[in-house]
Amino acid sequence: MDFVEYRVEDNIAHVVMNRPPVNALSLGLVQDILESYRLAKEDPDVRCIMLESALPKVFCAGMDLDMMRGGDSARIRDYIEKLYLDMHLAQYRMGKPTVAVINGAARAAGVTVAVSCDCIIASDRASFGYPEIDVGVIPAMHYVHLPRQIGRHKAFELCFNGKPIDATTAERWNLINRVVPHDDLPGEALALGKDFAKKSPQIMRIARDSFMRANDYEYRRNIENVVETICLIMEQPDALEGLDAFAEKREPVWQADREKNSDG
Repeated sequence: MDFVEYRVEDNIAHVVMNRPPVNALSLGLVQDILESYRLAKEDPDVRCIMLESALPKVFCAGMDLDMMRGGDSARIRDYIEKLYLDMHLAQYRMGKPTVAVINGAARAAGVTVAVSCDCIIASDRASFGYPEIDVGVIPAMHYVHLPRQIGRHKAFELCFNGKPIDATTAERWNLINRVVPHDDLPGEALALGKDFAKKSPQIMRIARDSFMRANDYEYRRNIENVVETICLIMEQPDALEGLDAFAEKREPVWQADREKNSDG
């Protein structure tokens, strides 16, 4: 794998993202995460999986926006389905507990891969945000789970404001399990992983499968719906403009503003 460091120690699989400078989720990184999950699921010695970052200040900055530019709907659909549908299915069928260890900034789809895990433990230097709206796209997957998790109004603010929240706020809003001092994060996360690893693998698999079924509701169907929405969004002129503006480090000029200026 090119972008993930995978190792197993003391019955814990460490899936460590390493794609500098910000762990942008390219197709390659997504595929490496999925392959790591497959290895962990099939390894009888693995009893817990921890998703981590090798970068000192960033967990994951979200989708690789350069890859999303250009409006190639077939390529974008393949990527989105792997990120949303395949990632959800991998977690759903894992049979073992998964923990996201957030050491720094988690943005957009970086939050997606974190919240797909069973538990989230974060450093007090971590932050969470959904800046997609600022570049003309949307955090559609989070329309599915966020209102259930933190309430409709807070979810709306996060998804449509674009500003990040710190880890303390994320804990208070029930977005994460807990926040710990930055230097304590590795030890605290490992202690949680070891607690899970001590349980009966047989009972954990049966019980976790039951927990996933009990809490799935219409989750997969809703994710399939938002995949369609994202693919539609990526074909819109404002999405293309927003991504181009981000890459060119300028302010986007939305279609409505262009039309208003031309009318004037």
